[in-house]
Amino acid sequence: MTGSHAVPFEVRVIRSPKRRKTAEARLVDSVLEVRIPGRSSVAEERDFVEHFLARFERTSAASSIDVERRAAQLARRYDLPRPASIRWVDNQRHRWGSCTPADGAIRLSNRMARFPPWVVDYVIVHELAHLVEADHGPAFRALVDRYPQAERARGYLMAKSGS
Repeated sequence: MTGSHAVPFEVRVIRSPKRRKTAEARLVDSVLEVRIPGRSSVAEERDFVEHFLARFERTSAASSIDVERRAAQLARRYDLPRPASIRWVDNQRHRWGSCTPADGAIRLSNRMARFPPWVVDYVIVHELAHLVEADHGPAFRALVDRYPQAERARGYLMAKSGS
C-alpha cells in the first residue's frame, strides 16, 4: 500500500462514513492514522496514504536539520543579517524559500529536506540576502554570490523544479 516509501512508522487507515471529501492524517504513538471518506475507492485510499506518507516523511527529515543554527552560521560567514525567525513549512509548492524583510521571517519548503546540505545552505543564503535587498537586482546577486556553490545550487534547484 505504501509504494516506494520507506515506511518509518505503521499506517492505519480509518474509513469514516461521515467524511464526504476530505482526508486527514496524524501521528499517534508512531502510527500514522489516515482518516478518509468511507466511500473512497482502493485507488483513492492508496493516493491518500501516499500523499500523507510523503508529507510526514518530509516533515520528519526537516525536523532533523537545525535551520536556526545553520542560518546563524551562514549569516556570520557571509556577513549577512540573522533572521528574526527561520522555519520549515509544508505549504510552499512553487518556491524553495520565502522571506518577509519587514519582520525578518524566513520560511523554507520542507520539500528540500532531503536535498544536499549545500543546496539548503544556498537557499538560506538567498533568503538572508533578501533581508538586505528585497529584489533580485545586481546588489542582491552580489550578496548571494558570496556563497561559493551558488551557481551549482541554482542548477540543482532548476533541475528539481522541472521534475
